[in-house]
Amino acid sequence: MSQQLVITAIGTDRTGIVSKLARLVTDYNANIIDSRMAVFGNEFTFIMLIQGDQAAISKIEHLIPALGLELDLTTMTKRTTARPRTQVAAHYVLDYSGPDRVGTLGAITGLLASQNIYIGSLQSATSVNDDSSVVMHSQMTLEIPDGVQPALIESQVMALLADLALSGTFTVR
Repeated sequence: MSQQLVITAIGTDRTGIVSKLARLVTDYNANIIDSRMAVFGNEFTFIMLIQGDQAAISKIEHLIPALGLELDLTTMTKRTTARPRTQVAAHYVLDYSGPDRVGTLGAITGLLASQNIYIGSLQSATSVNDDSSVVMHSQMTLEIPDGVQPALIESQVMALLADLALSGTFTVR
């Protein structure tokens, strides 16, 4: 029976880390279902979801701490199960940017949570303009469940963006 394992790793960024983590997974005939990697400051961060038979998942779960030690990474694993499919009316992308202020992301995600909107992915970054002002840009993929009107969510989100002095788009994916 197929099993799933989430693996996370964080440590000083350098070439070859993803290759070694991926090699461990493929050496035991497991499959990488999903993965994300980012560099924050000088820190490498990686998360992946793997799937394989019980023996493969157990072996990888056992070997990850040693590989983490070898690569000077802090690692963590957690067994999981496949996410149940829910009835989704539509997938949307929310893309917004504007002045970087404390609480912006919390306000937007709070609105989405209050409407039971699932955030499938989130990317957020800041940059400095020529005038030294700090600007943030975020992009989220959203799943609007059956029974919720996307137009209503869009109007609520766009009103909140306007209140926060942000510009953005809410588009079907």
